[in-house]
Amino acid sequence: MTGRSVSAPPAAQTSRAPGAAFILKKALISAFVALVLFSLMIGVRTEAGPQGQLVYWTRFDDLAVMVAAVFGGSILIELLRRWWGPVDTVRVVPPSVQSALSLAGRMVAPVLLVFTFLVPVLFYDERYILDLAILVLTYVMLGWGLNVVVGLAGLLDLGYVAFYAVGAYSYALLATNFGLSFWICLPLAGILAAFWGVLLGFPVLRLRGDYLAIVTLAFGEIIRLVLINWQTLTGGPNGVTGIPRPTLFGIPLTPADDGLAAMLGIEFSPTHRIVFLFYLIFALALLTNWVTIRLRRLPIGRAWEALREDEVACRALGINTTTTKLTAFAIGAMFGGFAGAFFATRQGFISPESFTFHESALVLAIVVLGGMGSQLGVALAALAMIGGFELFRGFDQYRMLVFGMAMVLLMIWRPRGLIGHRAPTVFLKRSQTISSDLVKEGHG
Repeated sequence: MTGRSVSAPPAAQTSRAPGAAFILKKALISAFVALVLFSLMIGVRTEAGPQGQLVYWTRFDDLAVMVAAVFGGSILIELLRRWWGPVDTVRVVPPSVQSALSLAGRMVAPVLLVFTFLVPVLFYDERYILDLAILVLTYVMLGWGLNVVVGLAGLLDLGYVAFYAVGAYSYALLATNFGLSFWICLPLAGILAAFWGVLLGFPVLRLRGDYLAIVTLAFGEIIRLVLINWQTLTGGPNGVTGIPRPTLFGIPLTPADDGLAAMLGIEFSPTHRIVFLFYLIFALALLTNWVTIRLRRLPIGRAWEALREDEVACRALGINTTTTKLTAFAIGAMFGGFAGAFFATRQGFISPESFTFHESALVLAIVVLGGMGSQLGVALAALAMIGGFELFRGFDQYRMLVFGMAMVLLMIWRPRGLIGHRAPTVFLKRSQTISSDLVKEGHG
């Protein structure tokens, strides 16, 4: 007899995969739960009648379709799980398929970057698609900014919309009251948002987890209420109107004689300004991505990762957690301020209704669904959530239901996000022997 264990053959290991009876039983349970949940949500529709009485009607056909979809989807998910994921210790996906999927994964980022750059060329006459692309890129930038705080530093921030609002109102007030251009107000908006990020960081230095989330949520509501009630400065509920549009190095994108179209000798089109705004937010998003990646490889980025994994161990290593938290809040807030300034110049009008808790929750959902710490995952999640939300707009009352079900399935199937990435920036590439003097067992 030897001390080595004999591994079971692949056939024996794969035989322990869930059988057809198990899959069918799980699908029936899921269908029954869907029937109970959706019977009052979809099966019966109620409204107030003309005399105030309760009027209801049944939609059992829609209910049956929904339950059947849950039943079939449960079977499909179990079959995909058997094919895709490992069954005990044997992976069912063939090696050739694994290599093809790995290559496709490496090509996602370059292809997405090239496609984004060509969007104004491919959809020049599609104003709706261009506006939607600008909105998606705005949320990509917000997601990358919040990813510094939540994904890298591990600080749960539910009031990120406050920095978005500070950046927007900073640009709007500076541009309308002092006549400053967008290119001067943009860094000022980022600096002011970073200043407010530091102010938020000081009171929460000793807070973690749920307590930190509650304080940041309160901070976001404080900023919103200040914007509503300080009417002499912010305009109150009426907001700020007449916000100047950005220019291309001082050249306005207008049909006037000093406009860009007249200087280039081409016919003016309102689409020129939309294309310029698209490339502007695209450049700002790429700048956010580049700075985040560079900072992650610096000592401050490694300190963020250490703080995210274990704050007690981070303190034991001699890392100053005060400056680490403050820098995370400040840098994340700065990117939010940049996005807010762009939002103000794109809309030409801002009001407190644009900076509610819903925005913070949406950006946080983008970061979590994409994968905390993953830049590509955040971009894909923003594209799926913002673009997909518009895709299902024609479904009327079913839109939010389909959208919520997709998020639940994603969290079940990929609990760490689309691209879960928590690997440290610095790690040992090979095992090293530790001196016996440093190990209690006497060997390393």
